[in-house]
Formats: sequence, C-alpha cells, structure tokens
Amino acid sequence: MGERNGVTHVYKLPFGATTQSATQTSFRLWAPSASSSALLLEGGQPQPMTQQAGGWFALLADAAPGAAYKYRLPDGDVPDPASRGQAGDVHDFSLVVDGASYTWTHADWQGRPWHEAVIYELHAGAFGGFAGVEARLGELAELGITAIELMPVSDFPGARNWGYDGVLPFAPDAAYGTPDQLKSLIDAAHGKNIMVFLDVVYNHFGPDGAYLHGFAKPFFDPDVHTPWGAAIDFKRDDVRSFFINNALMWLCEYRFDGLRFDAVHAISPQSFLLDLASAIRSGVEPGRHVHLVLEHEGNRASLLRHGLGEPGFDAQWADDWHHCLHVLLTGESEGYYESFQSPAKQLARALSEGFVYQGEVSPHHGEPRGEPSRELPPTAFVICLQNHDQIGNRALGERLTQLADPDALAAATALLLLSPMIPMLFMGEEWGSKQPFLFFTSHNEELAPLVRDGRRKEFQHFAAFQDESRRDLIPDPNDEATFTRSIPPASEAALPEHAATRDLHRRLLRLRAEHVVPGVPGAQSLGAAPLSEAAVRAQWRLGDGTTLTIAANFGADPLACELPGTVLFSNQTTTPGVLPGRCTMMSVSSA
Repeated sequence: MGERNGVTHVYKLPFGATTQSATQTSFRLWAPSASSSALLLEGGQPQPMTQQAGGWFALLADAAPGAAYKYRLPDGDVPDPASRGQAGDVHDFSLVVDGASYTWTHADWQGRPWHEAVIYELHAGAFGGFAGVEARLGELAELGITAIELMPVSDFPGARNWGYDGVLPFAPDAAYGTPDQLKSLIDAAHGKNIMVFLDVVYNHFGPDGAYLHGFAKPFFDPDVHTPWGAAIDFKRDDVRSFFINNALMWLCEYRFDGLRFDAVHAISPQSFLLDLASAIRSGVEPGRHVHLVLEHEGNRASLLRHGLGEPGFDAQWADDWHHCLHVLLTGESEGYYESFQSPAKQLARALSEGFVYQGEVSPHHGEPRGEPSRELPPTAFVICLQNHDQIGNRALGERLTQLADPDALAAATALLLLSPMIPMLFMGEEWGSKQPFLFFTSHNEELAPLVRDGRRKEFQHFAAFQDESRRDLIPDPNDEATFTRSIPPASEAALPEHAATRDLHRRLLRLRAEHVVPGVPGAQSLGAAPLSEAAVRAQWRLGDGTTLTIAANFGADPLACELPGTVLFSNQTTTPGVLPGRCTMMSVSSA
C-alpha cells in the first residue's frame, strides 16, 4: 500500500516512478511475463533493472522530475503502466512527476457531507480542459451546484475521447492539462465550497495502448469474458493493489472528494468491491468526507449500505429512476425502456424504495435483476434526467430538450431537484441546451473505421435505423466535428430564451438547500403511489420531523390532488385540490 506524506498531500505509490530527491527517482515495474527489463531515459542508454520476486523489476536512477522514460522489455519499449503523466500520447514517453510540486491554497479542506451533494457531470475536454473548468466554477457555485463530477481523465489514445478508453489510469490526459493544473482546478473548487468527484474505470482498458496485455499476462483472466475481452483478474493481490492505490492517489494526493466507479458489474469477483471500499476508507486520512458511488447494472443493494453504518458504498447511479422519467416524458419503448412500460407505477416504487427491479425479471434482460432496496436511505440513489450515457448512447445524441414537452420537462426537473435523493445535472442542462452530446473518439487509422461501423451496427435493431442507408446519419465518432458538436457553448446559456430554464434551476436549488437538505439525514419514505398513468405522489418524513410531499403530473390533464401543509413550489398556476397537467408541486408540513 502507498503512503501519505503529511500536509504536502503527496501519495507515494509502491510502483511506477517515485521521486526520492531532486535528482533521483525509484522505478518499479510489475512485468511477470518478461524475462528482463531496463530503464530507458530519453536520450540515454538502457539501464538494467534488478529482477525481484513475483515478477517485479526495480531500479534507483538519476532522474529528476520532468525526466522522460520508458521500459525496455524483450518485445520492445513500453510506457510505464503506472505513468503519472505522459510526454505526448499513450505510446510516448512517460514523465517523472513530482507530487509535491503543487502548493495547496485550501490544504485543510475536509469536504462536505454526502447529503448536501448536488452533482454536475461534465466532460473536461468540452470545457476547454482543466483550466476551462476552473474558469467556470463561479457560475456553478452561484447556481447552487455543490459538486462537479469529471468524466474519466486518465490518459486515452488521441486528443478526444469520452474517457472510457483510458489505458494509463494514473496519468491525467495531457489534452486536458498537467497534473498541477488538475490540482489547481480541485483546489479552486474547494475554495468555492464545491466538491470534485472523478469517474474511474476499473473494469477494462481501452483498445489502443494497453501494453499490460503483453508483459503482464496474469493481470487478466482468460476464463472470464467481458464486452472488452478477458476480464481483469481481481483475484490477484498485485492487480488489486494497482487499483486500490489508483483510487487512493486520486483521493489523497489530488484531493478529489469522491469517485464514481464505472460499470462495476463487469468486475469479477464481486467481493473485490467491498474490499475496495474498505481499503479506500481506511487509507484516507480521518476526518475527511470522501464519497464512493457505483454504476452497477445489477442493482446490488447489498453494496450500498454505508449510509446505514455498514461497509460499502454511499450510492449508485439510479438508472431505474431515469428510465421511468424518460418513458413518461418521451413515450419511448425500445432498448432498455421496454422494461419500463408502466412508468408511473414504477416511478412510485423508485421514489419510495430506490430500485424498480429488486429481483423481478426485467423484460429487456430476460432474467431477474436487482436486490431489495427498501431499507436503504434516499441518499443511496443518485438520480438524473440526463447524463453522458443516457444522451450520448443515443444514436444522434439528442437531449430531452429535443424530445420532451417543455412544461413536462420543467415538472420533471422539479421532481429531480426537490426529492431527498441525490440529484445530478449534465453540463448544459441547467440552461436547457439543445446541443447534442455524441459519442466521440480519436482512434488510429486501424481502429477508427471499426469503431464507426460498430457504432452504426449497434443501432440496427432500432426502428429508425433498420434501413441500412439511415445508419449513415449516425455521426462518425472519429470525426472531429462530432466532438465540437458535443460542446454546449457557454454563449448559448446567455440567450434570452434560456433565462427561464436557468432561473428555474436556481430557484429549485435554493428551495432544496433551505427546505430539503437540512432534513435529508434520517429521511424515510412514507410511500408513493401513481395518481394516473402519468402522475405520482410521494411523501417522506424528513430527519427534522417535517413531512415532504411531492406530486408530479406529466400528462396534459389536471387531476384531483391534495397536498398537506404549505405549498412551496409549483411550476404551473394552481387552484386548491387540483394538480395541473405537466406540473410538479411540493409542500412541507410540520410534525
């Protein structure tokens, strides 16, 4: 396990390149499939490394911070799989990085409690890199955002990528900025009382630049298959250490406030997940608020019991909640939406119990999905109307502003931001951007056509693309224009037609901060029920003793509905006892 170095916030990894002084660096590589290894400093001669037990090679060499290096193996030269930064792209020289080079302004920041989180997911490249994100923190703080979540930043091939093709998990991609620029972004966010979360990918490596396959074959288990090939073998201690130390580096040295773990249903064995959470919580210095969130297709409620004082994670992205709302707003029924064709009834279950599927057979999956989740607190579920997956995995990347009635979308936004679950917005959503978010990459000439054709084939079973000629309408992920079209322009936010949407988000987040957040700790569902095929009513007893009631109607017709206590919000003009069409109302009442 690595070690922390006091208030300087340096995390010393047990592998890779670790500075020992201003002029010397230790190098350590796990290459169990290689018979020898040498350090190759740029412009120098290979320096043989000492072979150690268990497939390790080590060397203490004269190399200052900034030195460029590779490892020379029998089959060729490779970058460091634990590179802390690259001189160029994933195939180029790795860099010796001095973790102590950044001086923290807010070194004593301890974070914020999880129940205060209002998350804003963003793509760093679409914001102009780490410096571009930092420049816009003020407007996010003013809006009411309390946490930003960066899509993966680990080094990926090319200049443009969602980040899920990363192959060097310890190196921030040079296209976004330097390690110190990433630390500056996090430091500045903390100065504005904003947490920063990072999306990390521990279930696979990308298709270009993952040299581990050649010199560390035991890193992978050929008997366990995933959509990306042989599974990473989390039964091996060296493999487990690689990812545990990655998580601790981001949290302890970069001072991220939490991690979101991508598609962990693809990790085997699943027992590693609780071990990972425990190792992280014991490895982070006491007193800090550090939050761990999963993406798990299996709705594994047993992993989410940290809020109940047990080992595990704080929350999971609640796809069920999203799918119910999406169907109510759009009427779509293809793909995984086929499992959500009683959306009001299912939304009521999601509001009261968290997951819709808690062991029932999902029509889309054709098998049982999920575990009972009723015991979990509302904060165990991160809910959203839009995120990178739910927009970008559409063939044409349409946002809900292109798919839904504006008043119904406003009602859904109110439900999102006023419920005691943890809300998340996607970049541009706060002003109602109509800019698509598309799937983009910048792969090499060999991979580019395969990715383009695979992307188009993926949608061949959807009605709109069964005609092969129509699949050409699906943007080529490797075309730079696909990336530029996915950037929600900041100038769009200032247009008069977006003022009402931004004001709605600002108003809702202020109501949330004043009337919902104080009572979220200890909140319990009092139940929820459908009012019609397009409307629901839900209640929670908040931890401060008040009762929160929300009624949401996504249909056009008004309904009879009484709300107890004081009505604090409605996105439509109301009369007593009536819930208008395309309207969400929220009330609070004292104990």
